[in-house]
Formats: sequence, C-alpha cells, structure tokens
Amino acid sequence: MQLVENLEYNTERPHLIIPEYGRHFQKMVDHAVSIEDREERNKVAQAIISVMGNLQPHLRDVPDFQHKLWDQLFIMSDFMLDVDSPFPITSKEVLKQRPDALEYPQNFPKYRFYGNNIKRMIDVAVEWEKGDKRSGLEYAIANHMKKCYLNWNKDVVDDKAIFKHLFELSDGRIDLASTGESLTDSGQFLKNRVAKNPRSSSNKKNQRNNNRGKKRY
Repeated sequence: MQLVENLEYNTERPHLIIPEYGRHFQKMVDHAVSIEDREERNKVAQAIISVMGNLQPHLRDVPDFQHKLWDQLFIMSDFMLDVDSPFPITSKEVLKQRPDALEYPQNFPKYRFYGNNIKRMIDVAVEWEKGDKRSGLEYAIANHMKKCYLNWNKDVVDDKAIFKHLFELSDGRIDLASTGESLTDSGQFLKNRVAKNPRSSSNKKNQRNNNRGKKRY
C-alpha cells in the first residue's frame, strides 16, 4: 500500500479571500506579494490581471471591469501588494464601510397590504374641492382598499375598519364613517376573485373529466 505524502486538507489551508477565483489564483497573488523586485512584481501583477480577465472575456476590455479586477487583486493580497495600478487604489477602510440605510419606500408601512398607490390617490383626493366629484373618488378609494384588504387578510371585513384606515391614511381629512353609507359587499369581491382564479376553473374542469367515466347508480 502506497502512502500519500503531503496531502492537504481544506481545513488546514489558508482562508480564501475571494473563493470564486480558486486557490491557485490566491497562490499566484501570494507569490506576487513575495517578489522583492518591483519591476518583476509589476509584470506578475499584470499577468494575473490578464488571466482574471480571461475568465470573462466579454468584459475584460471594459474600463470599469478592469478597475474591478485591480480592486479584487488588492483585496486578495490583503492590500499588501505594492504595484503600479492604472486605477486609484481603494483602501481597506473604504471597502469595509457600510452603506447608508435606504429609506423605506412605503408612505404608510402600517397598512402595507393597501400598497403605495392608495396613499397617492388619497393625497390627490384631499386636494380636491369638496363635492360630488371628490365624494365619488373617496368611495372609489375606500372600495379599492376593501378589495386589497380582502386579497391579503380575512374573508370578511367591516366597513368601519376600512373607514378607520382611510381616516388615518388621510390624516383625518376623509371621514366616511359619519355618512352612514356602505361599501361594496365583501361577498361580491370574493366572488369575483374566485371567478378570476385559474386554479378554481381548472380544478372544476379536471373534476368533470374525472367524473365522466364513472358509472352513476
């Protein structure tokens, strides 16, 4: 039985900074760092960049992509590689900076199931002069809110809950609870939703096909 010498396990090997390039690339970078002659070191760095670019030939001549390759080369060397880069060298501190937190795009995240467009419609409605036109828009918005609510929540919803949400979303400028009128019945929205659902129609069709060959007694 022949013994295997110098067998390396991944758990015993140095950590790969950018695993996508593999361990051989990392060894080439480490070799470039160890070269004392600056001119030779520059030649090796250029050769490594060329090989890295060959992995994605359709992008290797794009200036931004070349900059990315040089950044990755310095990252793999843990910023210890001292060569002449054709691009500004990004510092380790800049790369480790966290990006600023993005603002949440929803205007009123408390009721996410209504969506952003509802809030935009409400903002437009409150700017209109009071009258039949504005009242019609307010009830159209309330009915659409009820439809959205039923799509994502319970099978039934009280109109008072919709009026309350509309009152909050409009900052108290739309109050339909005091009018005493009702919105479209929940059952109508649910009926339309089932009719538009392709699964329900296909299930019924499959059921008819399955029952076609059965004997009836």
